[in-house]
Amino acid sequence: MAHAEHAPVSVVVIGYDDAAHVVEAVRSALAQGPAVREVIAVDDGSTDGSPALLDALAAAEPRLRVLRRAVNSGGCGTPRNDGLDACTTPFVMFLDSDDLLPPRAVERLLAAARDRDVEVVAGACVRREVPHGPDRPWQPRLYAPPAAPATLARPAERPELVRDTLCVNKLYRTGFLRAHGIRFPDGRFPYEDFVFGARVLAAGPRLALIPDVVYVWQVRRRAERLSISLDRAGIDNWRARTTAHRTAVEVLRAAGQDALAHAARAAFLDLSLRMYARDLGRRSPAYRTAWWMEARAHLETFERAELEPASGPGRLLAAVLLASPAPRDLDRVRELAARPARLLPPYARDGDGTPVWSAKVPVPLDALLRRPLSALPLAVTAELRPGARRGGTRLRLRLHELYGRVLAAGPLGAEVVFLDRRTGRPGLRHTVPFVSEPGSGTWVVDTGVPLGRLGAGTWDLRVRLRFADGGEREATAHADTGPGLLRRRAVPDARHGVLLVQPYATHSGALAVRVAHGPHGVLSVLKRRAVRLTGVRGGG
Repeated sequence: MAHAEHAPVSVVVIGYDDAAHVVEAVRSALAQGPAVREVIAVDDGSTDGSPALLDALAAAEPRLRVLRRAVNSGGCGTPRNDGLDACTTPFVMFLDSDDLLPPRAVERLLAAARDRDVEVVAGACVRREVPHGPDRPWQPRLYAPPAAPATLARPAERPELVRDTLCVNKLYRTGFLRAHGIRFPDGRFPYEDFVFGARVLAAGPRLALIPDVVYVWQVRRRAERLSISLDRAGIDNWRARTTAHRTAVEVLRAAGQDALAHAARAAFLDLSLRMYARDLGRRSPAYRTAWWMEARAHLETFERAELEPASGPGRLLAAVLLASPAPRDLDRVRELAARPARLLPPYARDGDGTPVWSAKVPVPLDALLRRPLSALPLAVTAELRPGARRGGTRLRLRLHELYGRVLAAGPLGAEVVFLDRRTGRPGLRHTVPFVSEPGSGTWVVDTGVPLGRLGAGTWDLRVRLRFADGGEREATAHADTGPGLLRRRAVPDARHGVLLVQPYATHSGALAVRVAHGPHGVLSVLKRRAVRLTGVRGGG
């Protein structure tokens, strides 16, 4: 293959009404250095001043070209296609207006493309929770050593490539895309990158994976206008996702890429189905019914062989949906969809003694229970009692038996960790032994928790279970929602004078806690609550 000697890369940046971020995104592309010949900023009919900002930047930067659409296209595919059509370089990559390219990202992707003579190079991406972090790796099993670096003669050598549905953490040979007519779906087509990615894989490119972080996906959960991946409250978003997934599978099948099509089906169960099921507790009854119906209709198109490669929890969720024509057991469904999965009691058996989901939905659990202990959906429930009389704040954990597997492993104890929601770093960590409760099929931990040692903010509870047979299992704990357990309380503290403590259940049902320090911190929380309730801000 012929290689351009100088500035061989175009970066296509797309944006719509994103004046707050688009300049920073474009500058991160321009800062990639001499490998970038041009940055093509495609404005998709913005009315918020974005075009003027881009024009001002282009006046001082000859490598920046600004393309404007007179009318918003309704999606991300059309502006990306516009940029692809306009690019004049051997290589192209894509960037969204609210994200960033880290330093040397293009240089590292380009070096791999040239050195390994491939059509596509994919690198690691991190999801950054804005404004405070943390950074979480996207699909680390693909990009962390020893999986990467790697060179593949064809995508089918690693079917799990279908799990990385992003188009933005990759460098493409422009000629390869054009020769195969690979484009994004036009117009309003949410999750357009699912289809674009399938078209790329279907064409069978030589492909390289590198472990370097080449893309920063910035997640803004408090933005006025949520991104498509975060705006999941309406049923149309779920319908769009199943449509995009179904289209991607059809693309792979039409190209004879059956292994990739099967892997895409399994990925849907492990990723999409579980993600949306975790949200069901926050949705209306009408949404839950519509979601259940849509999910069943989509799953009915799966072949049995396409269900088998999925994880145990994903496969069991699919089986429960297919076995029940109407929504049921939604609390257990949500808990099974959590990461790590939790299978809460009751634990039923059919007439032959076979473990099943429930008496009314007798889906067998045999396949799930054959998994190793480290992969079982063990259920831990937790209650946090701030300022209880006996020993201050108390944490009580209860590990439930799971058809004899827990007893056989021999529970020893649990390492309890509270992780800072912003940074992912531990604040408190200690190990406590389990005590068996005779006749109950449960093992209990009851321990004091010095919450004053935690910084102000939100803390997630994590548990590492340890067993006599040497096994371990990472777990979250289901928040007990009994009377008064999730109530905000002010409790005395030797270090700060007073703490305001709010235990709560996350949307997937896990226990977390918010902590505010001292009288000033308590007052700030109460003021913010008053603003939320009344909409009235104090003068200043």
